Amino acid sequence: MDPNHYRFRGVWRLAAPAPEVFAALEDVQSYPLWWPEIREVRQTGEESGEVVVRALLPYRLVIGLESRRRDPAAGVLEAAMWGDLDGWSRFTVTPDGRGSRVLFEEDTRPGKALLRRLALPLHPVFRANHAVMMRRGRRGLAGYLGIS
Repeated sequence: MDPNHYRFRGVWRLAAPAPEVFAALEDVQSYPLWWPEIREVRQTGEESGEVVVRALLPYRLVIGLESRRRDPAAGVLEAAMWGDLDGWSRFTVTPDGRGSRVLFEEDTRPGKALLRRLALPLHPVFRANHAVMMRRGRRGLAGYLGIS
């Protein structure tokens, strides 16, 4: 196992229509309004930007993002990542009964030297930190959409 390689996968179920959820996830500029760990979003180009992230651990990450795929019909939003984290991240939003299902997938490696050095001893802590961030993201998005 490579302690510097992280693959994340999670599912959010939301009582909101898939197109509404897709639109909220597509609007990256709004993330700081509903996702507590996304502290800042800066647009750097038409399809690119940076996000500043800070979760429970006392460090912040600056992550560059560039849209790789935006497919409303398939419900897919995918971005390449670089900077403090290198890799890709993807949301896939699909109808689920009267609501929607959001599949989150990410494949990443730390770009920041300190994170690479701490990967082996803190691997479980980094994974737990990410899990907390994702739970809060789901809760925040539900509130932003006016659902529970």
